[in-house]
Amino acid sequence: MNLDPQIAELITALDAGFPPVHTMTGAQARATIRSRLVPAVDPESVGTITEASVSVPEGRFAVRIYHPLTAATAAPAVVYAHGGGFVFCDLDSHDGLCRDLANRSQAVVVSVAYRLAPEHRWPTAAEDLYAAVSWTARHAESLGVDPGRIAVGGDSAGGNLATVAALMARDRGGPSLAAQLLIYPVIAADFDTPSHRAFGQGYYNPTTALQWYWDQYVPRVADRRHPHASPLVADLEGLPPAVVVLAGHDPLHDEGLAYADALRGAGVDVTQLSYPGGVHGFVTMPMLDLAQRARADVSREVARLLTSPAAL
Repeated sequence: MNLDPQIAELITALDAGFPPVHTMTGAQARATIRSRLVPAVDPESVGTITEASVSVPEGRFAVRIYHPLTAATAAPAVVYAHGGGFVFCDLDSHDGLCRDLANRSQAVVVSVAYRLAPEHRWPTAAEDLYAAVSWTARHAESLGVDPGRIAVGGDSAGGNLATVAALMARDRGGPSLAAQLLIYPVIAADFDTPSHRAFGQGYYNPTTALQWYWDQYVPRVADRRHPHASPLVADLEGLPPAVVVLAGHDPLHDEGLAYADALRGAGVDVTQLSYPGGVHGFVTMPMLDLAQRARADVSREVARLLTSPAAL
């Protein structure tokens, strides 16, 4: 199994440039990552972009709503949680991905600025994403969304939040979800898997950083066994169909694969998209041909699930 050729050319620089977040505070890591964001000179056009806020008992958080260029009157929707280790990244860091996902999948994308750790510990981010899913369902008519065709999704830490929001929706009486999109998700605080041992150093997002993310979000080790922190230990029956994206050279590969297998074992329909040459985070690197292929594959499968008879 070899690295994708384009990634192989970049991996030394990518790895050397990854900030030592495990030596920083959350605020320092957030500022460092934010300072490296280079806005797109010519961002992809979408139909409309609007912003709103969602109120929760302890405050509020922002959402950004992307309508595709050609949207149906009652379009499907994807409520999306960005990655960033529960600590950093935001609506702007994932703006390009959300534009692309909206246009390719022909879905309204609701990007969620959930509250970040360590200022807001577990389970705040997961509760925020669930609140955003509920808000989207309540406001479906004004958003131009079909309430029967709402998916939840996310990458990396956002994939964890998406899995947990799906569990919450099942266990709390709704909203009913038509699909879940999990892009190299954070699933369990296990740092001794074969993929961690093989790819935990030298492949961009190192094990030391992944451990630090858990320390910021779920510092109490006992809490990490809760299904709303590590969904691999949850009862997974009755969850919506899932699209699971795996990167071959990713410390999180094995836990993502284990989750896909556990979903199948619980009777959940799983579409597994594997990219052996990819590293963690590659889908948000639009200069890569592999990222463009993965985005096309993901959008096609999400659109299929959101237009299937079960979702109508």
